[in-house]
Amino acid sequence: MAKLDMKTRQKIIERQRAKYRKASKKGKGEILDSICMTTGLSRDRAKKLLAEKKPAHPPSMKNKSGRKPKYGIIVRQALEEIWKLMDYASGKRLCAGIGDMLDALIRSGECTFGKETQRLLREMSPATADRSLERARKDMLIKGKSTTKPGTLLKKAIDNRRGTDWNENKPGFMEIDLVAHCGSTTAGDYVNTLDVTDIHTGWTETRAVLNKARVHVFAALLKIGQQLPFPYRGIDSDNGSEFINFHLKSYCDKEDIIFTRARPYKKNDSCYVEQKNWHVVRRNIGYSRYEGRKAVDAMNEYYALLRLYTNFFMPHMKLASKTKDGDTVRKRYGEPITPYRRLLADGSIAKETKAELTKTFLSLNPVALKRDMVKLHKKLSKMAIPS
Repeated sequence: MAKLDMKTRQKIIERQRAKYRKASKKGKGEILDSICMTTGLSRDRAKKLLAEKKPAHPPSMKNKSGRKPKYGIIVRQALEEIWKLMDYASGKRLCAGIGDMLDALIRSGECTFGKETQRLLREMSPATADRSLERARKDMLIKGKSTTKPGTLLKKAIDNRRGTDWNENKPGFMEIDLVAHCGSTTAGDYVNTLDVTDIHTGWTETRAVLNKARVHVFAALLKIGQQLPFPYRGIDSDNGSEFINFHLKSYCDKEDIIFTRARPYKKNDSCYVEQKNWHVVRRNIGYSRYEGRKAVDAMNEYYALLRLYTNFFMPHMKLASKTKDGDTVRKRYGEPITPYRRLLADGSIAKETKAELTKTFLSLNPVALKRDMVKLHKKLSKMAIPS
């Protein structure tokens, strides 16, 4: 006997259900025997199906319990667009910056979302955002090479940074580092990126240099200083010879800038800039090898746009406290906020500077910035040298 499908079995049971309920004990037995022979169901299963008050449905046909979803597919698609626009930020950082991003899109005429979708995006919680984006997330973790060579000449003259050296509640105390664009080999000259990160606000500036020579690194540091909305108050570097030299030491002494260095082989001493090495430099430039002045110029053209995007639209989370309970370390972070918003809330920043920052912020179109960055990135990628 050919095996019947579920729908055919259901129709047979439906036809016999009313008759089965009115039948005598003997009649019910005869109906059960007939159904079991026809459908191949067991006697117990056929008896349960015939006794049901409502027709049995496949699991997929049952009504789902619980409340209806608040965020439909249109909202999830809009969330994914903004998430990609915000460089795949975590739920907390995404929700902290989504208001500024939507406002900027509306100002620049780039917003394609309806008013109800905008409202739902603004009130979405970080946990909901993370759940909605779970399927869209990809693992982008890639490892690179360390190219730091120790500078020993002035190490005794430059102290390791202590907690009492800096007032990290004011902008201007910076961690600096070089990111190598050497590909798979450190042989020869290759482009590097100088990464300068403010500890208090998270404001980050990056600039490409031709190689690790002291003259190029120092010139880039001065150029970044001219772009910052606050002066250097402190500089903390690793122990590389590109930083530990008389040139930088003399400059810091002359400008009354506190100059300290991290302990050797202790990356956590420069945790703020190390974090930006990945989030700002590696995620945008990657791990390819670049050489020559043309690559430096193209990279700096890209960084000129990236600094605006990162500092005005990308929320930054700061470690608020760290406690140790046995072998367990518990970290608590403050609310995510963009470096631009942190500067506006800082009492040490002049009103004129805040007004200039606000003017810049209101003039920015994040979608146009992204479009230009994509074009420049394609141009830069063509200059990459195969390893």
